[in-house]
Amino acid sequence: MKRKLNRRTFLRSAGVAIALPTLDAMSPLRCAIAKGVFADEKTVPQQRMIMICTSLGLHGPSLFPKTAGRDYENTPYLDYLKDHREDFTMFSGLSHPDQSGADGHSSEMTWLTSARHPGLGGFRNSISVDQHVREKLGYVTRFPSIALSTGGQNSQSYTGGGVMVPAEYRPSALFEQLFLEGKPHEIERQKQKLNDGKSILDSIDAQARQLHKRVSSADRERLQEYFTSLRSAEQHFQKAEQWIDRPKPVVDAEAPQDIKEDSDIVGRTKLMFDLIPLILQTDSSRVITLLIQGRGDVPPIAGVTMDHHNLSHHGQDEAKIAQLTKIETELMKSLGGLIGSLKSKTEAENRLLDNSMVLFGSNLGNANSHDWKNLPVIMAGGRFNHGSHVEYDRDDNTPLSNLFVTMMQKMKIDNEQFGSSNGALSW
Repeated sequence: MKRKLNRRTFLRSAGVAIALPTLDAMSPLRCAIAKGVFADEKTVPQQRMIMICTSLGLHGPSLFPKTAGRDYENTPYLDYLKDHREDFTMFSGLSHPDQSGADGHSSEMTWLTSARHPGLGGFRNSISVDQHVREKLGYVTRFPSIALSTGGQNSQSYTGGGVMVPAEYRPSALFEQLFLEGKPHEIERQKQKLNDGKSILDSIDAQARQLHKRVSSADRERLQEYFTSLRSAEQHFQKAEQWIDRPKPVVDAEAPQDIKEDSDIVGRTKLMFDLIPLILQTDSSRVITLLIQGRGDVPPIAGVTMDHHNLSHHGQDEAKIAQLTKIETELMKSLGGLIGSLKSKTEAENRLLDNSMVLFGSNLGNANSHDWKNLPVIMAGGRFNHGSHVEYDRDDNTPLSNLFVTMMQKMKIDNEQFGSSNGALSW
C-alpha cells in the first residue's frame, strides 16, 4: 500500500524547490478514483506562419461568396481586400470535428489544436500547431514562437502537456522584448536565471527517484510526464542562453504606445498588426499567433452602442447586425492593411508576403448560435495559388487541421498528420 503524500510536497535541494503536479497520493478523493536581415534568396526562411483568430466569429452573409472558384463576386467584407484578391484564398466548409464543449465559446481553446470536446469533464488540450512547429524549428530565431493577444494573457497556444502559453498583450512590452537592449545588470540577471533553471533538475534527481518508489503506477506516469516537461524546459534554457549576448536588431520605428482603453479592440489589433512585419523582417520569430479577444464592452466605433459579445448573438436582429458589421468591417480593413504592409516590404528582392503565410479566421462559424462548423478561413501569402473561393462540403466539413498540415509542409516540416487531420489540403 502506497503512503499518502501531503498536497504541499516539494522536492528540494541546495535552496531550490520545485512543486509537484497533483497526484492521486495527495488526495483521498482521487485515490478512490527593421529592416530585412536577409541578403539573398538562399538565406530567406522557407516560410513563416502567422495565425490570427477573431474569437467572436464573422458575420457569414457579409463574408462568404455565393459561388466558388476564381470568378466569385466580392462580398461586403471581401471588398475591403479587393486590392489583394490575387494574394489570398477564401475557404468555406472547414472546421474541427467534435467541438461541442463546456459552453459555446469553448472552441476558442482548440482552434490551433483541434482537441475534441473542449472543456468537458476529463478534457485535456493537445499541442497547438504553432507550438509543434516551434519544437520542430528550435532556436533558429531569438523567439521560437510568439503568442499575442489584444487583451489579457489568454492565448490559443498550448504546449504538448496541454498548458496554455501566456500571450503578450502590450505592444510596448513586445517592442521592448524584441528590439530594446537590457542594461548590463539586467542581462547578467537573465543569465543567472537561466543557469539556475538548468541546475534544478540535476539537484533533485535523487529525490525524484525515491519519490517514484512511494507512489502508485498512475502517479509514476504523471510524474514521468512532468519531469519530461521539465527536461524539455532545461533544454530550452540551454538553447535560449545562446541569444543572451547577441545584440537585438535595430529597427527604424518608434516604440508603440499602449492603448489605455480596453474596449478599443480595433486599435489594439492594428498595433499588433504593425509589429508583425517588424518581427518577420528582423527574423525575430517565424511563428506568430494572435488572438483578437472578443469582449463584453462597447468598442469606440461610430454607430456602435452595444457590446461586441452581445452583438455577435444578434438573433437576426437587423439593427444588431448593422452594428456588428461596423466592428467586423474595421477588423477586415485592418487585415487588408496587414496584407498590404507585407506586400510592400521586400527581402532578397521578394515580397515579405511571399515568404509568410497569414491565416485569418475564427473558431466560430456562426457566433449567433455558437456553431463551430463552416469556419471563416482566409489564407494570404505563402506562395500559394491564390485568387479563389475554395468551397468544401458545408454539411460534411473538411478538417481545418488539413490546412495546418499543408502549412507545415510549406515550412519543410515533414508532417503528414496533425490533430484531427486526414491528409493535407491542396487547391
